[in-house]
Amino acid sequence: MGTTGTQLAAGAGLNLSLPQQLTVIVLCALTAFISHMALAVFNDGVRPFMLDFIHGRTTRSATTAVSFGLSAGFIFGLGAPMALSSGVLNPWLLFLPTDILGLLSPKKWLAPLLGAGWGAVVVFGLNGANEVAHDLPVDFLTAMQQMSTPILFLFTLFPVLAITKQFGRVWGAVAGVVELVLVVATMKLWPDMFAGALAMAVGVLMLIGLAVRRDLAQRKADRAAEAARGETAADQDPAQAEDDPMASLFSASATRLRRYLPLFMLLGAGVCLLAQMHIFGGGEATSFLIAKGHISEAAQVDFYRVFGFIPLIATTALASGAYGIAGFTLVYPIGYLMPNPVLAVVVGAAVFAIEVLALSYIGKVLGKLPSVRDSSEHLRNAITDSLHLAILFGSLMAANAMGAGLGILIVGGLYLLNEAMGRPVVRMAAAPAAVIVGGILLNVLYWLDLFTPVKG
Repeated sequence: MGTTGTQLAAGAGLNLSLPQQLTVIVLCALTAFISHMALAVFNDGVRPFMLDFIHGRTTRSATTAVSFGLSAGFIFGLGAPMALSSGVLNPWLLFLPTDILGLLSPKKWLAPLLGAGWGAVVVFGLNGANEVAHDLPVDFLTAMQQMSTPILFLFTLFPVLAITKQFGRVWGAVAGVVELVLVVATMKLWPDMFAGALAMAVGVLMLIGLAVRRDLAQRKADRAAEAARGETAADQDPAQAEDDPMASLFSASATRLRRYLPLFMLLGAGVCLLAQMHIFGGGEATSFLIAKGHISEAAQVDFYRVFGFIPLIATTALASGAYGIAGFTLVYPIGYLMPNPVLAVVVGAAVFAIEVLALSYIGKVLGKLPSVRDSSEHLRNAITDSLHLAILFGSLMAANAMGAGLGILIVGGLYLLNEAMGRPVVRMAAAPAAVIVGGILLNVLYWLDLFTPVKG
């Protein structure tokens, strides 16, 4: 898998067909318009700030500044390097800039024009940058493909980390052994399948099963305690619901989002269509899987990620009145598997319609399953931890490939300097950004006749 995968990734350029180019440009225009309307943003960190903006308690420029501050590192440090190294577009490169441009735009009609402009920059400019970089004496983009193996395999461990943090060392050890056995078995029995796919599936199912079991046991204990006191939950809930300001806020937010249901359906159709074209990956691991042609495995990976983000996206959407640009991200795996663009458009629109209409119900269900909510937080943290190590390790492998010890010194030094300076570049994006800066520095040293590029 390693050799073939690298060849596939290396051959994957950013030469998009006309329909693919138009899809990217139109979708960027649409997402910028939706961001301008404060209906949805991609950055989960920006969403909580949208409530004050929607209610006029903060200005458009202040909200734009928040969005830029929370997104810039991911755009230039993660989104662009991942797209250049894998040949596959990603949401950090497409949707974080349109968050910013949509909020920045003072006029409604200007927002889609700015978004379309960014889409054009991506589809036309990125390919030019890709060709220029590959022609350099030190080809740091090809070196960055070294990141694919650690990202794919270390990402496999995120369910183990989540189980360990939530349910302790014993269950974590059990999950780790099970995943290791499944990875080895997959490599032996099904060599054409991504080795971590089955292991991740079992790990996520274990986590959900343990969380549901804990919640059911807790509810049983609560009912027994209420019965002992001669109370029932039904005696208390109606009054609490009437006086709960959070419930009132959630209801108002859900109503606001439902009012724009046709626009959300159009958004779902567009994102699903983009995923169906196999020029877009919803995550770091997914981008490399799609570049290598492992479409069904990419769908599995993004499907498992959904469980980590549904509670976060649902609660922040209900609290702020702004949804996620990719919704619960279910349209990613569904889109990858759609056999044709027409079906992708129809199914994507239907998925977003169901998500928006079901928001209130999902919020109520999550309120009754605290362990499942906790699991999603542990999943997100585990994904971040595993990817942080994978991206750092992969970036050092890329540094070694392009400059041996000097490359490691420069890239590792830039990463450590970023840490010492309080992380002006977010940790996840710092290492890939360091590879690009390091690659440029090595080329400068080559032109000064101070460095000989590593061959092979």
